Amino acid sequence: MSILIFRLNGVEDDEAAEVRQLLDAQGFAYHETSAGFLGLGVAGLWLLDGRQKAAARALIDHYQAERSARLAAEYQALRRSGQAETTLQRAMRHPLRTLFYLAGAFAVLYLVLVPFLTLGR
Repeated sequence: MSILIFRLNGVEDDEAAEVRQLLDAQGFAYHETSAGFLGLGVAGLWLLDGRQKAAARALIDHYQAERSARLAAEYQALRRSGQAETTLQRAMRHPLRTLFYLAGAFAVLYLVLVPFLTLGR
């Protein structure tokens, strides 16, 4: 029976490719599913042999720990050199999306506070 070993929902393409290469290099038999047309399914990598779950999980956990440490070191190096992207720079890169999110946040805040602000009238 197939066992889900790695979810692909929200995973960057390079990480998914590296996990596939890792599983292939270690000889694990797996198949891949997509989230489907509406994105409601489970996108993931499924082991074909459930007995290999512990070994595959340990391999993926080790890879993710190394990846996390590597990306953290890269980010710290960018921060030290002053090249890391700030929140303001990220917001200015997508100004319409930023305005949409801010408008949504203010709308929710307004809807939550209006009953309390009009209570005494």
